[in-house]
Amino acid sequence: MKKTFFTIVVAILCTGLAKAQLPQLSQNEINQGWKLLFDGKTSAGWKSYRADRPFPEKGWVIEDGALTIDPEGRGGDIITEESFSDFELSIDFKVAKGANSGIKYFILPGTNLGCEYQVLDDENHPDAKLGKPGTRLQGGLYDVIAPVKDKQDKPVGEWNNARIISKGSHVEHWLNGQKIVEYERGSTAFNAMKAESKFSDNEQWATPVQSPILLQDHGDVASFRNIKIRKL
Repeated sequence: MKKTFFTIVVAILCTGLAKAQLPQLSQNEINQGWKLLFDGKTSAGWKSYRADRPFPEKGWVIEDGALTIDPEGRGGDIITEESFSDFELSIDFKVAKGANSGIKYFILPGTNLGCEYQVLDDENHPDAKLGKPGTRLQGGLYDVIAPVKDKQDKPVGEWNNARIISKGSHVEHWLNGQKIVEYERGSTAFNAMKAESKFSDNEQWATPVQSPILLQDHGDVASFRNIKIRKL
């Protein structure tokens, strides 16, 4: 079974001719306040979302500057050691065929429940067709807000860029340079959409002032790299 996993990892990590480079910031990015959340070599700055556990010994592979989920390892979700409130987050990601994952923020303390930027193979994972139409497609606010219909996803196995901007109550999701979701936490419109979602009975969902950033292990192969953030 391990051979099968590593065959998949090689396929998704080695797309293209050039070997992945370790993440680095330009001087302009440094001047703008960006900082790396992942050094491309170690798990420094990350841990299990479970308070009593460090970074998983199994389930996450660090290779070629990327964090990749090994479904057989059952490592579980991981979070940053640092918490954020007003921020701009940028992450490159890609998925294997039929994969499901996510990037979460404003997580409820002691849980892995929060606002989720959906990471998904829309064509091959059944979750894309569940819930209110469109709300579980890649880039959407999971189960609450669908992304724009003309979003430009890269094919399975190729790198996409996710950007999440949060300032006060205003939040935006971007995919490959295109704004695909926008909302105001706590607004009448937002609460109406929440009332039609799986979070309708959870009064605290989407309310935290700050929290870590979470990468979701949904039991499928997905990779993340060039993870950087700046405070707004």
